[in-house]
Amino acid sequence: MTAFSDKQTDFLNSRVFAHLATIMPDGSPQVTPVWIDFDGDYILVNTAEGRAKDRNMRRDGRVALSIMDPDEPYTHLDIRGHVAEITHDDAEEHIDTLSQRYDGKPWTVQPGQVRVIFKIAPDSITGNI
Repeated sequence: MTAFSDKQTDFLNSRVFAHLATIMPDGSPQVTPVWIDFDGDYILVNTAEGRAKDRNMRRDGRVALSIMDPDEPYTHLDIRGHVAEITHDDAEEHIDTLSQRYDGKPWTVQPGQVRVIFKIAPDSITGNI
C-alpha cells in the first residue's frame, strides 16, 4: 500500500471534498462528489446501501478519487486505489461526524437507510501536495 506524507495527511484530515469514480456494470465511469475521512491508512467513504457507488464498489473495487481544496481548487490529490474493506461498524456515528465537519450540524437519519463505510487503500497518489 502506498504511504501518505505528513503534508498529504494534514490535507486529508481537513475539510476537503472528493470526487469518487467507480465503474458501472457496462464498464463506463460513474463519478460522485463525496465527503471523505482518513484514518491514517485508508480513505473512508460513507454511503447508503443501494446507491450506485455502493453497488459499483461491491462489484468492482477499483476506484479513483480526485480530492481538492475548496478554497484552492488546483491544490489536489489524485488517488487510484481499491476497496480494502466494507463495514457497517459505527457507520451511523461516522456519517454524523462527517456531517458535523462538512455541514456543521448533526446528520438527519433517513428511515430505513443502512449506512456503510468503504475503506479505500491507495495504489498510487499524485497531485501537488
